[in-house]
Amino acid sequence: MKVSDFDYNLPEELIAQVPIKNRDTSRLMVLDRDKKTIEDKIFKDILDYLKPGDCLVRNITKVIPARLYGKKEDTGIDIEFLLLKRIEDDIWEVMVHPGRRLKVGAKVIFANGLLKAEILDIMDGGNRKVKFEYKGIFNEILDQIGLMPLPPYIKEKLEDKARYQTVYAKNEGSAAAPTAGLHFTEELLEKIKEKGVEIANVTLHVGIGTFRPVKVENIEEHDMHTEHYYIKKEDADKINNTKKNGGKIIAVGTTSCRVLESVADENGFVKEIEGDTNIFIYPGYKFKCIDNLITNFHLPESTLIMLVSALAGRDYIMQAYNHAVEEKYRFFSFGDAMFIK
Repeated sequence: MKVSDFDYNLPEELIAQVPIKNRDTSRLMVLDRDKKTIEDKIFKDILDYLKPGDCLVRNITKVIPARLYGKKEDTGIDIEFLLLKRIEDDIWEVMVHPGRRLKVGAKVIFANGLLKAEILDIMDGGNRKVKFEYKGIFNEILDQIGLMPLPPYIKEKLEDKARYQTVYAKNEGSAAAPTAGLHFTEELLEKIKEKGVEIANVTLHVGIGTFRPVKVENIEEHDMHTEHYYIKKEDADKINNTKKNGGKIIAVGTTSCRVLESVADENGFVKEIEGDTNIFIYPGYKFKCIDNLITNFHLPESTLIMLVSALAGRDYIMQAYNHAVEEKYRFFSFGDAMFIK
């Protein structure tokens, strides 16, 4: 299977630059895999497609303001950090720019010394292992001086940091938002619970690798990025009970999907577990746990459009994406949603 099999033509003006005013009034394209139909709805209509006894599984990771601008201590040159992953305590893996300026031992000062960093090692791929020094609480300092790490295709300034978080974000650690969840409001989630739908949580810290292009022509040769996840027992129990009682598992986003498919046994049951996953889902994959998926529209030739093609079929997904372009849906992180039922 070739990367070019997952290409489509996207006019640049359809890439959403800012979030819609009300989260749950974004558009929702509903794909019925049995009937092969395409319906145009509003996101809050998702309530009509969820049934009592179903289980909605969402990723409660929280994006950290991971983009930092500082200066190299000895020369004063401008340096940009993007925090990727906490290795231990105050030691992080970071992407740096310009990288050639930062050898082992170099020091970077942020916000006039509120935060300092020393380069400990140069990692594979050019990322740096750094140790931070500060007084106080690291996350509070980040909130004060860090910026949200918006994807490269978003050029507009984000006025409200909270709009790049889900309303249920809890566990800090992501360098990108699980964007399918951005459409939910507290009120909509309450209505979903009132309908008798179970809500279970997983955590997968989204890495910047989610935006990395597939650089090999044969997709089976792609080296997938790794991300950290965990599921707690109470949430595993909710998912398993839904399975046992014949309800459907609806994953909110590809991140929730990747966690469930990484940990599920051959019968689709999951357990309390923590680990790292580099699962790569593309057509031919047999889903074990999830039944339906709520997702945004993904970049051409990306691993995520391959994932949704595995669930719904490549030709059907390409037909849906062409429909989205014709109907001027909004694309990517701040864009509209799709429900694959």
